Amino acid sequence: MSSIRALRPVLPILIAGAVMLSLSFGLRQSLGLFMPSLTQDIAVTITDFTFAIAMQNLVWGLCQPFAGMFADKWGYRPVMVGGAVFYAIGMTSLANANGIAMVIFGAGICVGIAMACASFAMTMSLTSRLVPTSIRSTALGIMSAAGSVGAMFTAPLGQLLESLYDWRIGLIGFTVVALVIIPAAWIAGRVDKEAPLELSANNSDRLPAGAAIAVAFRHAPFLVMAIAYFVCGMQLVFLTTHLPSYLVICGMDPMLGASALGIIGGFNVLGSLFFGWAGGRWSKQVLLGIIYISRSFTLAVYFILPPTPTTTIFFAAVMGFLWLGVSPLVAGSVVEMFGLRWQAMIQGLAFFSHQIGSFFGAFGGGWLFDLLGSYDLALQIGVGLGLFAGMAQIMFALYKPPERPVAA
Repeated sequence: MSSIRALRPVLPILIAGAVMLSLSFGLRQSLGLFMPSLTQDIAVTITDFTFAIAMQNLVWGLCQPFAGMFADKWGYRPVMVGGAVFYAIGMTSLANANGIAMVIFGAGICVGIAMACASFAMTMSLTSRLVPTSIRSTALGIMSAAGSVGAMFTAPLGQLLESLYDWRIGLIGFTVVALVIIPAAWIAGRVDKEAPLELSANNSDRLPAGAAIAVAFRHAPFLVMAIAYFVCGMQLVFLTTHLPSYLVICGMDPMLGASALGIIGGFNVLGSLFFGWAGGRWSKQVLLGIIYISRSFTLAVYFILPPTPTTTIFFAAVMGFLWLGVSPLVAGSVVEMFGLRWQAMIQGLAFFSHQIGSFFGAFGGGWLFDLLGSYDLALQIGVGLGLFAGMAQIMFALYKPPERPVAA
């Protein structure tokens, strides 16, 4: 109870951070709504549009460690507000696009930079700084759940504006929503006035950025977690990219794919809350391993059986529950390993691995399908790597090397 009372002075910062995360993630998840109309109107191909989204993932992952580094040097407020401004520029550019260059610049580069500066890693980091250790994992789960709520507002808004007017008006509406992220980021930036709650056990908080990165890359449990995060990104983006196509190939109603993705988003909230709570009670690393193994078994069973509407809805619910639960667990693990100062930067290093996996999940799955005429090999690779990553994650969680203080 005393821990909850301690949140009262910082509650406006946490709420602003949740709004920033919810809107930034919701806008990004909803961009696919405009793909059919946009590609037809300005004569770009679907491949061109998906390349812009793939570029967005890579830019996001590449910029994330630098955003964390700059937040320590300049403060969270200028980094997050700058990311919000990039979001508004990206939406404006996309709304006025007349060719592939503007699509890549808006949806790819600008939104990628914005997500690095004003999305998951930064919100998780400010939450960790503000919340007492006793309830930190639960708070991270709640904040992660906020990332799924935004799409429940932005997707219907974008669909309504496109239906009533056209895709450009829909993206102008998204630009207005992106502008709301700026004041939210400004308020959340008050975290700069709050001191970190504790330092790391191995003194990595006292190191400069380069030395802290070197410590992270010498820490075996972190390396295993980062590699497993690669497999996480590969599995999830393969699913969101190719599940609708797979269902159409199997003769299912195309709306079933859209319904499945919506159910995944809804169960994201429940999974984030549960694994945030569980991470405060049991080993975060073991829970990560359980998630990866459970996902892989779920994927294997679903794609072995003939798809039906019932099995697809159940599959989507299970995968949604296991989806964003990794976010509070990874964020909490980084704090436990390296403390608070470099959390956003080091978490960004792991996230870059995730985004490389996302690229291979989307592009590699399509390439193997074009080559072989089926998704069988792609699924076998995804399931096999997921089982291996989960078991490795659990093994390294059970083996805890002694902490070695590093020279400050």
